[in-house]
Amino acid sequence: MPIGEICNREVVIARRKDSIAQTAKLMREYHVGDVVVVEEKEDRAIPVGILTDRDIVVKLIARDVPLDSVLVGDVMSSDVATVPEYRGIWDTIQYMLGRGIRRIVVTDDRSNLVGILSTDDLLELLSGELSDLAKLFTREQSRERKTGG
Repeated sequence: MPIGEICNREVVIARRKDSIAQTAKLMREYHVGDVVVVEEKEDRAIPVGILTDRDIVVKLIARDVPLDSVLVGDVMSSDVATVPEYRGIWDTIQYMLGRGIRRIVVTDDRSNLVGILSTDDLLELLSGELSDLAKLFTREQSRERKTGG
């Protein structure tokens, strides 16, 4: 299954020149722990970074940095990990594992932002699949009891 089929396509975005305070309010409003920082080129939104709630806490709040003096571009991780939307689930998991990340940005073949995928999304999908697999055992046992075999 391509990763583009399961990623969250409702991505909250920010720009490098946005204020941290305003972006944090946006994160609260949409109940998200991250925003994808984009640079707009023509009709595309190209991911150039990611900002997480942890970035804000560890890099700013814990160091008593006044939030009104900082822009998103000052704090974001610019080494944003991306995968093309056609990449498979297992390849994506291995890529995330190798990079030690819990979120990955999904792009199309023109590097345009398509969505974001988190480990929570993957766990939800895989737990559903495992649950379905476990039901096979229950059904098989039930069938064996009915048929005596």
